[in-house]
Amino acid sequence: MKKITYSPKGVCSRQMNVEIDDNGIITKVQIIGGCAGNTQGVSRLVEGMNAAEAVKKIEGIRCGFKSTSCPNELAKAIMECLGE
Repeated sequence: MKKITYSPKGVCSRQMNVEIDDNGIITKVQIIGGCAGNTQGVSRLVEGMNAAEAVKKIEGIRCGFKSTSCPNELAKAIMECLGE
């Protein structure tokens, strides 16, 4: 089991806690701060997914005129947790 606490940059959320099992499946995501409905939705959607597949789906998403978003920052957290 791999776990990480990630501090996102350039978004409203303040902290992301990610757990990935030894098979590369995301078992838990907790996003603190940000738009509660959106962050809960994204968390629930990626839980149970293969981590690499989740990154492919959410990496590069932007929030308005920002260069990043909570989903993009979550992709970074997942990659860091995987050691990439």
